[in-house]
Amino acid sequence: MDIMESALNKHKEWKGKIEIVSRTSVNNRDELSHAYTPGVARPCLEIEKNPELSYELTRRHNLVAVITDGTAVLGLGDIGPEASMPVMEGKCALFKEFADVDAFPICIDSKNTDEIVTTIELISKSFGGINLEDISAPRCFEIERQLKEKVDIPVFHDDQHGTAIVASAAMLNAAKVAGKKIHDMTLVINGAGAAGIAIAKQFITLGIGNIIMVDIKGIICDGDEFDNPSHYEIAKVTNKNKIKGGLAEAMKNADAFIGVSKPGLVSEEMVKSMADKPIIFAMANPTPEIMPEAAKSAGAFVVGTGRSDYPNQINNVVAFPGVFKGALAVRAKDINEEMKLAAAYAIADSVDESKLNADNILPDPFDRNIPKAVAKAVAEAAIKSGTARKKECFLNFTVYFI
Repeated sequence: MDIMESALNKHKEWKGKIEIVSRTSVNNRDELSHAYTPGVARPCLEIEKNPELSYELTRRHNLVAVITDGTAVLGLGDIGPEASMPVMEGKCALFKEFADVDAFPICIDSKNTDEIVTTIELISKSFGGINLEDISAPRCFEIERQLKEKVDIPVFHDDQHGTAIVASAAMLNAAKVAGKKIHDMTLVINGAGAAGIAIAKQFITLGIGNIIMVDIKGIICDGDEFDNPSHYEIAKVTNKNKIKGGLAEAMKNADAFIGVSKPGLVSEEMVKSMADKPIIFAMANPTPEIMPEAAKSAGAFVVGTGRSDYPNQINNVVAFPGVFKGALAVRAKDINEEMKLAAAYAIADSVDESKLNADNILPDPFDRNIPKAVAKAVAEAAIKSGTARKKECFLNFTVYFI
């Protein structure tokens, strides 16, 4: 039985991957009076006087909404809100398993940006953070932008920022293994959707030498006309030499390639045209832009994919649980660039120097110390950057992992 059929059978068996579990017993009148009426009126009145107490007197301090409209689910595309529920439940399960963060799936039956933003804004007071998931570009950019202006809790589109954090961590270590310096490197990113643009912005923050973005029409260059409004912004800060052409032209003499696009777009000849010791992150799933064997045969020094059956899996699970754990711990109002950069360095530094090599540039995703390291770094960055409400919390951070 293959994994797809086996997974379907498991979902039939599980009948859902998450459930609500009560943190209090209600077995007699006294317990009922404390958990519900009449006793529950007292915390209600306290929160009315000071809404910040909703973090102390309810589970809000550890609760994330995982929200989608079902328009860009995995590689399946626009499959709708009902069909996206297994993925959202799975995401919630990962939050709980890897960082003990409670998460709840919400699938919105709308493709209207304003409706989605309003819906999330109206329910935001029930949560400590918002994880946007599988929302198609370019609407995902506008939804995130508006929400960051309207709500006072962290908003994080994992398809953009989680991917960018892990790709950055992987590149930091790949560059170290290959003897390259980030600020001297030229990076080609194939795929200029949500993930590709977020990766580009993260690498600019990292101090990358030059980025060449490529989409279905070819190299993105300032001065060109674009269908996607976000391409105008990214064109101004990439492609310093204003190279024209397609993917083959972009990859000539480049140090590294990141693909968040489609299978089979990179040839061995393209890899051979790159600079010495090229780094290839072919992240299209399930079939990458070039298979690792072919990339290695063409001279790639470090190869990463999104797959678990090859070395160097670039998997968001090493990022988002710890990112939210850290943000929630200090009650951050936002997940800013400083926090994302701190997460990338924490992930990269989690690989022991003695074990760092071309086939081991990222930590084991099942190492439960990784979310702790990421959360600690993110919490500290939130405090230093001024977005944390609860600055003293960092001193006792380990209590969040007991």
